[in-house]
Amino acid sequence: MSTVFRAMCRFSSTRFSPRIFHCVSLTLPTVVGRNICVGAIEVTSTPTSADRRSAHRLSVPMPRCRRTGRPWSCSMTQLRQWVHHPHRKEPKVSSAGVVPLLGRVAAAVSEAIARVRPETADADPVVRRSDRADFQSNAALPLAKRVGMAPQQLGADLAAGVGLTDGVIADVKVSGPGFLNITLADSAVWEAVAARLVDDRLGVPTIEDGQRVVIDYSAPNVAKEMHVGHLRTTIIGDSLARVFGFLGADVVRANHLGDWGTQFGMLIQYIDEHPESPWHTEELDADTSSVSALDSLYKAARKQFDSDPGFADRARTRVVALQAGDPDTVARWREIVAESEKAFGAIYDRLGVLLTPDDYVGESFYNDQLADTVTELLDKGAAVDSDGAVVVLSERVTGPDDQPAVLMARKRDGGYGYDSTDLATIRYRIAALHADRLLYVTDSRQALHFQLVFEAARRVGWLTDAIEVDHVAYGTILGPDGKPFKTRAGGTVRLMDLLDEAVARVRAVVAEKNPDLSSAELDTIAEQAGIGAVKYADLSTSRVKDYTFDPDRMTALNGNTGVYLQYAHARVCSILRRADAATPAVVDSAGPLEPAERELALALDGYGTVLAEVADALEPHRLAGYLYDLARAYTSFYDSCPVITADEPIRSNRIALCQLTARTLELGLGQLGMAAPQRM
Repeated sequence: MSTVFRAMCRFSSTRFSPRIFHCVSLTLPTVVGRNICVGAIEVTSTPTSADRRSAHRLSVPMPRCRRTGRPWSCSMTQLRQWVHHPHRKEPKVSSAGVVPLLGRVAAAVSEAIARVRPETADADPVVRRSDRADFQSNAALPLAKRVGMAPQQLGADLAAGVGLTDGVIADVKVSGPGFLNITLADSAVWEAVAARLVDDRLGVPTIEDGQRVVIDYSAPNVAKEMHVGHLRTTIIGDSLARVFGFLGADVVRANHLGDWGTQFGMLIQYIDEHPESPWHTEELDADTSSVSALDSLYKAARKQFDSDPGFADRARTRVVALQAGDPDTVARWREIVAESEKAFGAIYDRLGVLLTPDDYVGESFYNDQLADTVTELLDKGAAVDSDGAVVVLSERVTGPDDQPAVLMARKRDGGYGYDSTDLATIRYRIAALHADRLLYVTDSRQALHFQLVFEAARRVGWLTDAIEVDHVAYGTILGPDGKPFKTRAGGTVRLMDLLDEAVARVRAVVAEKNPDLSSAELDTIAEQAGIGAVKYADLSTSRVKDYTFDPDRMTALNGNTGVYLQYAHARVCSILRRADAATPAVVDSAGPLEPAERELALALDGYGTVLAEVADALEPHRLAGYLYDLARAYTSFYDSCPVITADEPIRSNRIALCQLTARTLELGLGQLGMAAPQRM
């Protein structure tokens, strides 16, 4: 008789949808050499020289990720180490991670389903956290309809079939119309805590290993101030880059700067005619950035262009010179780009995002690829000539006039625009960067544009089924009046001004809470918490929704705020200092387990699951929500379970929970791009 293994099962939860780990039944009748035969599918554990990336990965036709439709896959190492075996009592610690308790429970339910009703062995075990037990399985309800029996009877059969001999599950009870209420063994919970505590990655596997993910985010315009509109793309993109990187992906951060266009001819001409106007960093005072000066010069140039025909003619001539590669004009343009990049770097440093000059790839980079891009579109029939222009006519989207939506690959005058550059960009990222996944983090108003770009890329053959692409759309930041956030004068809010305000408010809050802090300590904490407050207010909101920028709410010490989470981390660190717990505590798995300890341990066990869901759904707010729930679980634990004064082995076990909480909060905040202060 063959043995049924289950690798990282599909599950349901109260807040999260499953990622890639859908229920995969591997019936292993035989193992031949280093090849595992799974029915008609053969999985090779050693990569071939022909294709080292794909040969060592398991791909099965079913089931698939419900969001992407992509087959579930894992490396052979992950498969071996994440498989649940009925005789293994302790979690495994390795590069493949620690199997979450939820996954082990789901595996046990799946095995029970296979034993009780073999014809439904592929069924979803439908396991989630429960307030009536540790976990609940609702599998009996849909299965009962499928096999034609009463749900309660099927539930009773499944409960009897769930194995209790491996030390993971202590009890299974049937309730209601067939729900299985599942309670874990105390020792299994403590063993999971111990396994995660001694692992550098807290037991989180590198599930994105072997994937190259290109993330396009931030993308400010050269010679223009970064403003509130750049906040969401920058911090959402940065958080996704951090999560994918931690999960093992080869992340390519792409800052697609707006560094090319006719506006530069006008600006360069104005600068040359007004040499007395300062705009280099060394010519400006500390409170004025080069992009602020350049932005002012551009506005002055625009005004003169509209009112002075002579200047307008000279500006147009300068545009031609720039596009023709005139040395003096190009040199001035490069100066403007360099000064702008310095200013962007200062904001990125203050925001604490990962972007560096090595990640800057402006629109100008693609100039010499535009003609070839258009030629390929024409040659492969994806684009057509339209009155002298070259366009891609959508086969899926129509405009208000019921005519196909149009992507302009080349203008009638032979020029190239925004559409042209984005087509060349996706072509380059697939052909030259070998992307497995492409993410474009821009506001929701660009949804149609990217839909057309992705469609064109598929029709020409650049974008295949093997490559995943997503427009990571987000909503708008609103002011107190419920309208897009503006200054009182109706202008755009400078990003640096917004950060200054948040830092000042946090400084006042922290100074009142802890008046003994030195001025230097207060400044450091205020900067960390103020920037963190801005980030968390954004990242804790579903990215597709608009949200109101409210400095008072986002800097509060109570409630779902970044300051609250940072304070929670500092509080745990304070307890550990008082306990003199500098090294990982030794966990006694035979020790008692109080309800608050149990709740905290189970919350800690879900960290890796949440990161996987963030990577799949591209929604950092799931991680933010998890960290807030974790902080609340820790507060309940600390209020009811004395740590420092407890007797052994209870004291060591509780210190272990504190240590794992501190490390999880620190890692999680880091993946949101936030600091985790040890003192506040």
